[in-house]
Amino acid sequence: MSFPLRYRVAFLVAVAALLTVSVCQKISAQDDVFHIVKGTVQHIDKDSKTMVVKAGDGTEHSIKWTDKTTVAGGKDIGEGIKEGSKVSVKYTEKAGEKTAVGVKDVGKGTAKAVDN
Repeated sequence: MSFPLRYRVAFLVAVAALLTVSVCQKISAQDDVFHIVKGTVQHIDKDSKTMVVKAGDGTEHSIKWTDKTTVAGGKDIGEGIKEGSKVSVKYTEKAGEKTAVGVKDVGKGTAKAVDN
């Protein structure tokens, strides 16, 4: 049973379109990858909503935060999280810009665990 040429071409075009859509979805999903950095807050700039976190290996990460960034304990960055705080920051990175999704002061939790 042979199919006419136009049906074969239409089938190939449909398969190519399906593959293109699936590749685009895969690339789009890669944009939402989360990273975590643990370290000490070196600097906080409330005006530009940026903090610099120095990781254990000495690397400094400049990370922005937004109104959607959650802070464990409910305090704002600059109040609960200050320069010198040991933090864990969950962030996304797009076009080289790191944006915090969540910030946790890990120094406080460790101190409570030791005191108990």
